[in-house]
Amino acid sequence: MDKPRGFKNWMRSGHWTAWFLFAVTGILYAVAWPTLFLTHQVPAELAPIVAAFAAFPLLLILVNPLLGWSISAASAVLVPLTFDRLPGWSYPWQVVHLIELLVLIVAVAWTRSLPTVLKVWLASAVLFLIAMPADADAGWAFGVTAIVFAVLLVRWLVLSRRQVAALEEVSELERAKRTVLQERTRIARDLHDIVAHHMSMVVVSAQTAPYRHTDVPPSLQAEFETIAATGRQALNEIRGLLGVLRSDAELAELAPAPTLADLPDLFTSTQRAGVPLTWQFDGSTALVGELIGATAYRIVQECLANASRHAPGSPVVAEVIVTTDGVGIEVRNRMVTESSASAEPGLGIAGMRERAAAVGGTVAVHDADGEFVVWTYLPSVPAALIAG
Repeated sequence: MDKPRGFKNWMRSGHWTAWFLFAVTGILYAVAWPTLFLTHQVPAELAPIVAAFAAFPLLLILVNPLLGWSISAASAVLVPLTFDRLPGWSYPWQVVHLIELLVLIVAVAWTRSLPTVLKVWLASAVLFLIAMPADADAGWAFGVTAIVFAVLLVRWLVLSRRQVAALEEVSELERAKRTVLQERTRIARDLHDIVAHHMSMVVVSAQTAPYRHTDVPPSLQAEFETIAATGRQALNEIRGLLGVLRSDAELAELAPAPTLADLPDLFTSTQRAGVPLTWQFDGSTALVGELIGATAYRIVQECLANASRHAPGSPVVAEVIVTTDGVGIEVRNRMVTESSASAEPGLGIAGMRERAAAVGGTVAVHDADGEFVVWTYLPSVPAALIAG
């Protein structure tokens, strides 16, 4: 429950409930003062004070209903003991005091915790049983009990409605997130269908070209085979990525993740594609795990793709060294002149850095002296496993 604000703050903020409560309290005090002489034998000089104890606790409803009830209940005990009732008046308190005591009981039942409410209910019921006339004490005690439990019932109903509304709001957010994910999955499938169709056409064209054209040189036939193999590999990778996004129970056909052992094949296929590549691979692939191997493969693949895209025809040198500490990769190529660079810059470097950082590695780039160099270091064990 929020911390109650002071009554001055309520008045300064112009809250209408504070002004309304102030007006009602003033009216009740104006009624309690003169009518006190009709119910009890009170000296004239004490009447304003006794009437204030009957009316003013109502002001505490907004800031501390429990304190207001305590003051009203204490004065309800003291008034019958201090002042005699006039003939013809059988109740222990005047009407204003009785009304405010019931209102404060309702306020406590609405705002305070259940243990506090039960204590206030028990004390109030005992007070009514003792102070009220014998022919009405049980009825008043039952009435207080009914009021308290009715207020608690309404309070719990309102609270449950609020909780249901909050849960519905959370459900709406989850439903919106689910809709976004489903839309992304649909887009991914559409993208797969489009790319797979065109890649399939490229693969088929490359595979059938030697049969559709006569006198194809062996070098050109080998290039067609490289194009077909690269296309098939791209299709398998697209299917694997699509399987991650699938939301149905069907099992997607996943292509195996590449490893360090696949790097020589990557270098060879790159050379067949016409890239003047010189490469060197030192070390044992058994020294690193599958995650590091797949990360290293993707980084080398991106480096070779960037070199062929941004510096076509430029000699490329790739060196991979595997030790017990990790994998070191260096890929360098001569930079082309500004006039011959036609490819637009992409997100390859940022993607490589993200891949390396995910396993605790680093990627550095150097582009001076007419040469573009990418250095990469990947630890033999991912940083997440070391931390775990």
